[in-house]
Amino acid sequence: MNPTLMNPLAPLRLTSFSHGGGCGCKIAPGVLSQILKNQAGGLIPPELMVGIETADDAAVYRLNDQQALIATTDFFMPIVDDPYEFGRIAATNAISDVYAMGGRPIMALALVAMPINQLPVEVVAEIVRGGQDVCRAAGIPIAGGHTIDSVEPIYGLVAMGLVHPERVRRNADAKAGDVLVLGKPLGVGVLSAALKKEQLSETGYRQLIENTTKLNTPGIALSALDGVHALTDVTGFGLAGHALELARGAKLRAVIEWSRVPLLENVVVMAAEGMVTGASGRNWAGYGADVKLVPGLHATTQNLLSDPQTSGGLLVSCAPDAVDAVLKVFRDEGFARAAVIGRVEAGEPSLHVVP
Repeated sequence: MNPTLMNPLAPLRLTSFSHGGGCGCKIAPGVLSQILKNQAGGLIPPELMVGIETADDAAVYRLNDQQALIATTDFFMPIVDDPYEFGRIAATNAISDVYAMGGRPIMALALVAMPINQLPVEVVAEIVRGGQDVCRAAGIPIAGGHTIDSVEPIYGLVAMGLVHPERVRRNADAKAGDVLVLGKPLGVGVLSAALKKEQLSETGYRQLIENTTKLNTPGIALSALDGVHALTDVTGFGLAGHALELARGAKLRAVIEWSRVPLLENVVVMAAEGMVTGASGRNWAGYGADVKLVPGLHATTQNLLSDPQTSGGLLVSCAPDAVDAVLKVFRDEGFARAAVIGRVEAGEPSLHVVP
């Protein structure tokens, strides 16, 4: 039994119910590759514009000459103890995949799996309310869903959206000479590790909540820019993992200039003190062989590159002459720390990280 339930005066810690939280729950990339490598190809209708081929953020199905349907799902275990905030974070993270394809969300379905005999009904209701409030902010209804009794608390959404077929932005369409722009600072996994160890300050907690509940709405306007070639969001596999997916899909080399990557306050210090998730190590084991770290980088760089980002920022690959427009879209929608972090160039599909 959860220890907090043995003492009615102890505060309920949602994170104590789960073995991993947020996007750190993802199956490690190396294990996922093993699971999928021998799967036979399924039915691929001509209307399916984006499937599983490049590990993109969502599936896209062409409905007609003006509309394509975006469909995605995302769910995980608690990353914070506040049930309302957990609901908000999970919903924001799920809807992000629609924005990452360049689309506008239209509705969601809730996925709710809870240990009903251990969690008070009021706590479950707060989780659901958090998700509803985020969907309301995104301008969409929760139109249905599914609930089950579960050993660990799990919450998320099936999210659907619409996009013009010519505005679909895949993660595989970067071009040599492109510039890479990141919409949000890194370090969410480090903050969540500190929270679980009860070592996170109030300032750090506020950063965690603000970063993970900020909807990636710039994706809609970014998809309308001709110079934007590829879009993805940085989530459970960390910046390195998602940059590698972009590079592999385009059959090009991605280069990240580490000194330009925005970081949440104090995460370098916390990472150096061991505040890292188990998922960070599993991520690196899965793809580290394809990442070249140039000498001179801080010792924590590897951990921060592979740090799982729950509801992380958009990663944009765009033409150099579109950079100002891309940054303006981010700034206009409140993403003050969006920054140019690197480039895409000809070469073997890989990731190079330079100081």
